[in-house]
Amino acid sequence: MKKFQLTAISALLVFCLSAQTFTSSNLPIVVINTNGQTIVDDPKIMADMGIVYNGPGVRNNVTDVFNHYNGKIGIEIRGQSSQSFPMKSYGFELWDNAGSSKSQSVLGMPSESDWVLYAPYTDKTLMRNFLAYTMSREMGHWAANCRYVEVMLNNQYVGIYVLMEKVKRNSGRVNISKLNTSDVSGDAVTGGYIFSLDKDAPAWVSQYLPQNSTAGQSIRFCNVYPKSTAIVAEQTSYIRMYVDSFETALNNNKYQDKQTGWRKYADENSFIDYFIVNEVSRNVDGYRLSTFLYKDRSSKGGKLVAGPVWDYDLAFRNANYCKGSDTAGWAYEFNKNCPQDYWQVPFWWSKMAGDSSFQGKLRCRWKELRSTGVLSDVRLNQLIDSIVSLTAEARQRHFQKWPVLGQYVWPNPDPIAYSYSGEIDYLKGWLGYRLAWIGKNLKNVGGCYDYPASVKEAIMIQFYPNPFEDNITVNVKSRYNQALHLSVYDVSGRNVYEQSASILSGSNYLTMPLVRLSPGIYFVRYSVPSGENGTMKMLKK
Repeated sequence: MKKFQLTAISALLVFCLSAQTFTSSNLPIVVINTNGQTIVDDPKIMADMGIVYNGPGVRNNVTDVFNHYNGKIGIEIRGQSSQSFPMKSYGFELWDNAGSSKSQSVLGMPSESDWVLYAPYTDKTLMRNFLAYTMSREMGHWAANCRYVEVMLNNQYVGIYVLMEKVKRNSGRVNISKLNTSDVSGDAVTGGYIFSLDKDAPAWVSQYLPQNSTAGQSIRFCNVYPKSTAIVAEQTSYIRMYVDSFETALNNNKYQDKQTGWRKYADENSFIDYFIVNEVSRNVDGYRLSTFLYKDRSSKGGKLVAGPVWDYDLAFRNANYCKGSDTAGWAYEFNKNCPQDYWQVPFWWSKMAGDSSFQGKLRCRWKELRSTGVLSDVRLNQLIDSIVSLTAEARQRHFQKWPVLGQYVWPNPDPIAYSYSGEIDYLKGWLGYRLAWIGKNLKNVGGCYDYPASVKEAIMIQFYPNPFEDNITVNVKSRYNQALHLSVYDVSGRNVYEQSASILSGSNYLTMPLVRLSPGIYFVRYSVPSGENGTMKMLKK
């Protein structure tokens, strides 16, 4: 510890000789010394790391004792396109002196060995990942915890970083069952798995091509847990067949069936929340890159779960291609905007957009989140303002080190703000317009249907299909809770079927089982206690 502490003091002495002096911060300070080695993409190199954090409201000095970590790490450059930036992001693993991984809590986050130092170079607000992860966490899902820190690397100040958790199977992260190489049959082989859509070497390729693509692209699935080097053939075969079954059920004409359709294989609520985070942020990489899914064992529920959310540095108006900075339009329709891009969105989301039940639940979830605070304008602005306040001092050093304000950094959209406050104004303004657009363009269906104020009647009814073979679906939109009576008559005026139901305010769906009726013409009549009524002519095939 004493030897490493001298390294930190040396770092301070060297740094004080530069034009910019860094001695203390309100943020935790991370000091890394690679001892003359160059950090590369792969493999990790051994380095020393110390963290100074003296608690909330207490100043952190570079000369203070390393009190939140003091030891070895294995560190490497992380990211893909971001590796071209002068400010690098890093992945690191806590190591013992022998180079073996060890778990430890870092800055109050749950104990683990794998961590990320994210460099917000192209994201001049410094907070796009933080916003997406916080949104998802407050919606009830695990998402990476984040801590803003200032970093010194090899005696050089390198700016504000976001120290955060990495997506990993762990009781404190993605809490699914552990898979051993011997788990090759029965319930044991059914989970847990984490996989992704990304640029890594694919474990398998979807049997369904992406919609609207023009260059023969495919959807590639990559192993995350177990890793490609640890997963055995039986496990790869199982998760591939399970995802194949999910896609086949979703692609089927009866995909909305609650027993045999896609919901048999996937957790609908997780897909709804994942959709909301991607659409609020208009994530240009959403659904197609850094897209994680996981599955636990069948005995523990065992359906596909969408998430965790990850990698939102090009979201929230920070991409100048494929309509990534537009406030209007759906992010899941990326393939329509950029059919030539190699990395495409799977057909899932377009199919779900046509699922009336999914859209109804999506609308209810949206209204709930907007009204209860998680996605309210007040809450989102509060999150933004909290980071503006937290980083106020450190930003001066950060943007002196990286003078990107007012400069184009790929893929910043126009117009480019010339100050940090301008970046925040753009973010807030864009987010307000984006939320409003989504609210206006979600399908007005399901239990949270908004009855049109311009309609004088208290009930609107649709009967379909017409002609019908066995059942008639009745879509009832009601201004308020009320009773509904349905009657079916043949051409002679004989009453052949009756049904009564309690209708809730909003949109309701009923089924009239008429399979026993003979082919011919029928009249379906509806009425409510207020006296409103109507009749539709229907043909039984």
